[in-house]
Amino acid sequence: MVKTLNQNDQEQILTAADDIVLSVNGVSKKFCRDLKRSLLYGVQDITADLVGLRKESDRLRPKEFWALQNVSFQLRRGEALGLVGKNGSGKSTLLRVIAGLIKPDTGSVDVYGRIAPLIALSAGFNPILTGRENIYANMSILGLSQQEIDERFDQVVEFAEIGDAIDAPVQTYSSGMTARLGFACAIHTEPDILLIDEVLAVGDAKFRSKCTRKLAELRAKGTSFIFVSHNSMAIMAVSNSAIYLQKGALIASGSPEKIIEMYEEDLFLNSVKVIQGVMHIPEKSSTKSSGIDITSVYFRDQKGNILNSLRSGESAIFCTRFKAHQGFKNVSLRVEVHEVSGENETVLFLSGWLDQQLFDVVQGTHEIQMQMPYIGFKPGVYTASINLRKDSNYIFDTIESFNFVVKGDSSMSKCKFYQPRSWDLVSNLEEV
Repeated sequence: MVKTLNQNDQEQILTAADDIVLSVNGVSKKFCRDLKRSLLYGVQDITADLVGLRKESDRLRPKEFWALQNVSFQLRRGEALGLVGKNGSGKSTLLRVIAGLIKPDTGSVDVYGRIAPLIALSAGFNPILTGRENIYANMSILGLSQQEIDERFDQVVEFAEIGDAIDAPVQTYSSGMTARLGFACAIHTEPDILLIDEVLAVGDAKFRSKCTRKLAELRAKGTSFIFVSHNSMAIMAVSNSAIYLQKGALIASGSPEKIIEMYEEDLFLNSVKVIQGVMHIPEKSSTKSSGIDITSVYFRDQKGNILNSLRSGESAIFCTRFKAHQGFKNVSLRVEVHEVSGENETVLFLSGWLDQQLFDVVQGTHEIQMQMPYIGFKPGVYTASINLRKDSNYIFDTIESFNFVVKGDSSMSKCKFYQPRSWDLVSNLEEV
């Protein structure tokens, strides 16, 4: 169940519990996959509630499954908690339990303050009412008096950038306008806890940047929030801690960087075959060879050791070994890298021909080594396509997909690439 404690109890508990504003204790929630059974179970549960006979149940009935199972964590004042997990892992269910929209089957949620849930684009909005009418309805539901809403109304409209549409029905708004209005209403209630579920994924970059700044201001004033997003960079930019849900269970908590790295490895390593060490390529027959065949691809460190994974900011040598069946001039290597978790855009393109790094090879086995003083990739899973060419257009051989992992640490937090750097202090300067 969800409990909101009175002010005196809240003050005593907060002082004793190091400013804890939310405590989730062993929360579990089950749902039924079958519609008819779900309706039947719903009637049974409502009836049991009305007569006071319903008890906590940790057993599944036929066709039921655990959407959440024994989830526990605490949120402190001013803390920004990122919540990550695959679709169906229980993130939105957990937010709805915390917001009091659904009851847990086992466990409890203790809330010490006002919650503002922003867990759907149109949460609390009536589509046939105007934006103005919805502001008053939505913010009154969140606990504000009419006088308080009057005082903050202009700030809400200005932040939402609704303009003249404020007196138009919400059903005429775009999804971005609806999200902006919902976000503006929620933050101007000055909540103790703000729940945000993916709604910042809509809207333009300027508005998202404004939202991020506003969240930082709220945190500085003591507001805590739980932030759900599939955007790893957004989680690391906004949150100072994170938890990872998998199939309804909380499997890890810690710094956003460590949780995101664990989440992305689980997400992509299960669907992508990552090469550990050397990728060996079977030798081609003479009829299928174009004169030069790639035989292996791998990374080494500066001491010559073969690397199973890379690390942001550290050096590496990319090695492409090949067999030449005869002599050729102007042989070059070309590498194109994509991030597996990205949108298939090229994150790195390197061409020996463009760099004027062309090699004359004789018959035999050779290896082109590309020195990489710094690995600039952020942590994640990457795939590289590799080919050996003569001049700019004749392709000897191609490797379509060489998958590898890049790991990182705090030096890569909130960054899209690694920037080599050094720091100096210069004093007693003259005017420029």
